[in-house]
Amino acid sequence: QVHLVESGGGSVQPGGSLRLSCVVSGATNSRYCMGWFRQAPGKERESVADIDAYDIITYRDFAKGRFTISKDNAKNTLYLQMNSLKPEDTAMYYCAAVLGRRTDLGIWYCPPEYEYNFWGQGTQVTVSS
Repeated sequence: QVHLVESGGGSVQPGGSLRLSCVVSGATNSRYCMGWFRQAPGKERESVADIDAYDIITYRDFAKGRFTISKDNAKNTLYLQMNSLKPEDTAMYYCAAVLGRRTDLGIWYCPPEYEYNFWGQGTQVTVSS
């Protein structure tokens, strides 16, 4: 069982920065896909960024150039550095994990976002002046 605990949320003014952390336990191999998601009130949950088994990172368009996802394997921690925050970034942010899948050629890949099956409790980010 994979357990995820986020922290680092808070209230900041537009243009400010926050770094979210997600301590991961139980993901005993590197074949897990790890990602950050967010959900604003009245809106559907959306992906922010993810890292696959080869540490290849994918950002959604709104996150490119402002957000950075990273992980520290020694600390079992996933991070999301968020800079130049905007009011529209206000949301509950979640980290999530899913075991990657392997093709017949032995290449690991991440399943669709809706198949992420391990979730943290979330951390609130509010951007307001």
